[in-house]
Amino acid sequence: MGSLSQIANVTMLNVRTIPRRLGSSLVAIIGIAGVVVVLVTVLSIASGFEASMKGAGSPDRVMILRSGADNEMSSGLAGPDIEVIKQAPGLKRDGQTLASPELYVVIDVPKRSTNTSANVPLRGISDVALRVRDDARIVRGRMLTFGTNEVVAGAAAARQFVGLEPGATIRSGTQTWMVTGIFEDGGSVAETEIWCDARVLQGAYARGNSYQSVLARLESADAFTEAKDWLTANPQLKVSVRRETDYYAAQSTTLTGIIRGVGFGIAALMAIGAVFGAILTMYTSVATRTREIATLRALGFNSIAVLVSVVGESLLLAAIGGLTGGLIAYAGFNGYQTSTINFQTFSQVAFAFRVTPSLLAMGLTWALIMGLIGGLPPAVRAARLPIAQALREL
Repeated sequence: MGSLSQIANVTMLNVRTIPRRLGSSLVAIIGIAGVVVVLVTVLSIASGFEASMKGAGSPDRVMILRSGADNEMSSGLAGPDIEVIKQAPGLKRDGQTLASPELYVVIDVPKRSTNTSANVPLRGISDVALRVRDDARIVRGRMLTFGTNEVVAGAAAARQFVGLEPGATIRSGTQTWMVTGIFEDGGSVAETEIWCDARVLQGAYARGNSYQSVLARLESADAFTEAKDWLTANPQLKVSVRRETDYYAAQSTTLTGIIRGVGFGIAALMAIGAVFGAILTMYTSVATRTREIATLRALGFNSIAVLVSVVGESLLLAAIGGLTGGLIAYAGFNGYQTSTINFQTFSQVAFAFRVTPSLLAMGLTWALIMGLIGGLPPAVRAARLPIAQALREL
């Protein structure tokens, strides 16, 4: 009998006898499934946050900040700078330059889940903002009236925080703002923000004629270099220019790095326990079938066939655990809405967990690795089992 045929026959024999060892097999399956659930769920937080941040950008829009600033909170642009920026070649013009000077502050708004205050971005925009952000649209209520204390809230902010429905009012310091509508922006981080008139916000926070950033639309994505070179070389300005996609991708790096580090760390610790569970399971499997394995060896089945069959059984149990864990993570957490603080701007970002196919594949890979590590020592013991001694064992 060929080696491959021997391996297939012994492996199928092992698989058919799994129901006789159901209790110990379930220990390995549950342990591995638990690791996969934790790994995939934690990493889905990073995946959702990253998708929310990257979804905010468009390659034909640019973020213009003060030179040296890596986010809007640390940036500052004077009113005269804005007029110079609007003259840059490569920026789209349609009756006026499609460039929105903006102000960015954070205000305290209670979270629905805990009723504790959270830092929510309040963004001052200009009347050209919706022409620059052509993905944004009002889905409930109406757009704010510029020159008044009216605001519109992002759909994610309205879901996560209290008092952001149309007709409600919110207070910040001595100011009262009336919510007139809810907007969507393709599920991006912008939906966590509240928008108001930048001029009104300047007065409310005594900012004078100053802004923190300019969001501008390019004539095309290819016009980026022309606009950037003109703006950064202009002696009247000290600015940095980045594609909006690059800006928001950079904003996600700190938190996603922390989440992924925690996720892999917890999963690694849990995996150690799961591997020991798999080892004990497979040792039990080998011990209960000692005479059976010895009989197969005496009939001419070689050590390699026995070794591969035991590892194969371990991998099968691991695959069942991995698939179970992945399905639990997907059913329980994919699309779950939450919010967290972005450590680079110290403001809340609302997003949804994203259990992606790549995360499910990663979870299954971890499960198979645990199964391989857990099954290999018992497999080696089974392959080296002395035939005569094993046949005498009860």
